[in-house]
Amino acid sequence: MSISSRLDRHFVVAAAAVAVAGAANAAIVTWNINTAIPANLNGLYINVAAQTTGTSGAAVAGWDINPYGATSLNFFASATAPNPTTTYVRTQSSGGPSSLAIGTVIGGTSAYVNSTAAVISSTGVGSNGWALNSTNYFGFRFNPGSTAGDVRYGYGIMQVGATAASRTLVALVWEDSGASIQVTAIPAPGAIALLGVAGLVSRRRR
Repeated sequence: MSISSRLDRHFVVAAAAVAVAGAANAAIVTWNINTAIPANLNGLYINVAAQTTGTSGAAVAGWDINPYGATSLNFFASATAPNPTTTYVRTQSSGGPSSLAIGTVIGGTSAYVNSTAAVISSTGVGSNGWALNSTNYFGFRFNPGSTAGDVRYGYGIMQVGATAASRTLVALVWEDSGASIQVTAIPAPGAIALLGVAGLVSRRRR
């Protein structure tokens, strides 16, 4: 078999593998929201499934989650949440929502809380794993429609700046099938494509 034929066969197999991997993860939805959370008592109201936001609950029909706070980072949950008092994931023994480690699984057996108290202070690091000048991950569950018990699990990627009043919601990621989901760091845009090009160049030089 010629080198050209072997390369062609390799790329066909590789493409098939990517297609299978994509099908296996088809239920995972990523919303690259990249939106600053206003530093006030309204914050950002979010309807996860509809991918809509607003600065008041009345402006966002069916909203699910609401990060807010004028000088600290707080979280609120909608009355239509699976359980409004237990919407966000907590891994510590007490307090509000946690900043989760990469690899944390969010699902039916996770511990959920809600919090109208600060999870990170205005001047320092919070007690629930939240860190300033860092990327933080928080977990949540929500109901994408009006059917009771129809629960979805997801996580948010939030960049917190020098104070808790400086925060950007980078992305929301959720499992649309109702299965659990694992917190995963998302590669920089184009990183996978660049790796593929590098691999192609390397193989062709052999």
